[in-house]
Amino acid sequence: MATLTKTDFNFPGQQSVYHGKVRDVYDINDDILVMVATDRISAFDVVLPEGIPYKGQVLNQIAAQFLDATADIVPNWKIATPDPMVTVGLKCEGFRVEMIIRGYLTGSAWREYKAGCRELCGVRLPDGMRENERFPEPIITPTTKADAGHDENISKEEIIAQGIVDAHDYEVMEQYTRALFRRGSEMAADKGLILVDTKYEFGKRDGKVILIDEIHTPDSSRYFYADGYEERFEKGEPQRQLSKEFVRQWLIDHDFMGKAGQKVPEMTPEFVNSVSDRYIELYEHITGRKFEKAPETDIAGRIAKNVLDCLATIGK
Repeated sequence: MATLTKTDFNFPGQQSVYHGKVRDVYDINDDILVMVATDRISAFDVVLPEGIPYKGQVLNQIAAQFLDATADIVPNWKIATPDPMVTVGLKCEGFRVEMIIRGYLTGSAWREYKAGCRELCGVRLPDGMRENERFPEPIITPTTKADAGHDENISKEEIIAQGIVDAHDYEVMEQYTRALFRRGSEMAADKGLILVDTKYEFGKRDGKVILIDEIHTPDSSRYFYADGYEERFEKGEPQRQLSKEFVRQWLIDHDFMGKAGQKVPEMTPEFVNSVSDRYIELYEHITGRKFEKAPETDIAGRIAKNVLDCLATIGK
């Protein structure tokens, strides 16, 4: 199956392009951003060598739906989704912080907790917790955004003290983060899922804090199936989940965690297709819609045409 792992567009008014781990972001006239969700996949801050069919479409369409579904509680950057793999929106000055919110003790937080950590990003963690246990209240554990390599855990107090974000803007981001997580959790519950943890990014435009990037996708979030959660938790069994964690676990099982000297294991066609199937499964569960696969032929050409048509409309 065809994948889009690299882009090299040249749109009218294009000022620059930023190639992220998964998304390629084109700056148009220093005012509009064209964000292309590619089929690249990353784990442990490393872009893996094989693309995942339809992954970009899944991420883009889930994010677009959630941006629309939360626009009444938090302003966001989205203007249009002219292509299944593209969102066009307002350019904002991004804060160099990711707002991670956790409803349950799992993933990297559990790995640190199991190793004896009882404070995460300035937040005290109760003793005696078990893997996948729900926190009394969701906790916010921000990270600083790194240009390259690993993002770093940081506390609210350090963020403000270092001038990364001022106190007022951070309070707004914190309020928005909790409101988004509540709405996302409600929407997940309606589909028989638990929104376990996720991250949000914010920027500023015209003096206003605005939600940017993607939200509630399997790349930025972790979901458990609600059915069977309690029984599995009581027995200490792994939860059935829809997230990228299974890719991380597969890498860990093959002795790769992004550390120096480690080699990415071979990604067989069977494994790649299984990852694609998991992304599509999450799309259908979280949206309640049948996934409609976009045409595979000349993906880049299709995107170029759709974006050009959209930019022409915005310019009028």
